[in-house]
Amino acid sequence: MELEFFMAMIPPTITAQEHKIVIRNGKPFYYNPPELMAARQKLTDHLAAHRPESWIGGPIELTTTWCFHTEDSRLDGTFKITKPDTDNLNKLLKDCMTQLGFWNDDAQVCREIIEKYWVKSSPSGIWVRIRQL
Repeated sequence: MELEFFMAMIPPTITAQEHKIVIRNGKPFYYNPPELMAARQKLTDHLAAHRPESWIGGPIELTTTWCFHTEDSRLDGTFKITKPDTDNLNKLLKDCMTQLGFWNDDAQVCREIIEKYWVKSSPSGIWVRIRQL
């Protein structure tokens, strides 16, 4: 099985690792800041339109291309080598895909290809390809 789609959006730059900590009664409590909750909701809303009828079983290859808008025409089509890191970007995306039932567990993703580009003339967004191996 193979599933491929593009989600036109301004890609979120906050990542799943950006939890906040508050100390209550001497104990640390972790919580998600509003920006992270908004990014999760944005991804979930866009992904829901592409959810398969049933989850994909077995080993999976996940290819993602993150396209970030730039006004600098010299950067158009070049690799984005600044933060956020590719693995941190994909973690939140995979969490949302697991929640929506793309697969049973994101541990099934055994091969990942992640790219980040600057785009000026093309739309910004996230291109996703899921392939059952």
